[in-house]
Amino acid sequence: MRLSAASRLSAAVLWAASAAAWAQSPPRPEPARMTAAECEVWARELSFAQSVADHDAAAFASHLEADAAFGASQPQPTRGREAIAQRWAGIVGGKRMKLSWYPTRTTIAAGSVSDVAWSSGPSLFEDLDPKATPRYRIGAFHSVWHRGPDGVWRVLFDDGVEPRPATEAEAQAFREGRQAACPRA
Repeated sequence: MRLSAASRLSAAVLWAASAAAWAQSPPRPEPARMTAAECEVWARELSFAQSVADHDAAAFASHLEADAAFGASQPQPTRGREAIAQRWAGIVGGKRMKLSWYPTRTTIAAGSVSDVAWSSGPSLFEDLDPKATPRYRIGAFHSVWHRGPDGVWRVLFDDGVEPRPATEAEAQAFREGRQAACPRA
């Protein structure tokens, strides 16, 4: 069967449009499956995010290792629980901006390093002024957790990806992407 020039052109345009759409929104990878220990870190990450959502400065600080470093990739990270809590006081207070995040992956190394974990996922910054432009910004976080002698996981290192402006639809997709239950192995 021979296609007409118009059919070939239509097929080429359709293929190009499909390729462009795929490039803009690649298929989602298969969800991670995590061990019970990795799910402990998952739950702790959600608890950490909830401390900010609840504007609970004491709960926020309780998630921090005493010698933690935030902005770990920066030339001058914020070091120590008290300094981090002070620097984050405005964010935790939530009067001008709301920060939300959730894990999409947590990982613990095999073997003897079972007291260190890595977590990552998306973050959403919302300017609480409804007239703000942009109102939403989406980024990502990466945290390293340490399980102390008391068995509690606390953030040791934290950093993120610079957020970019986001639409209302992207903010809604962020909210819908949150999983409360850890995807178990």
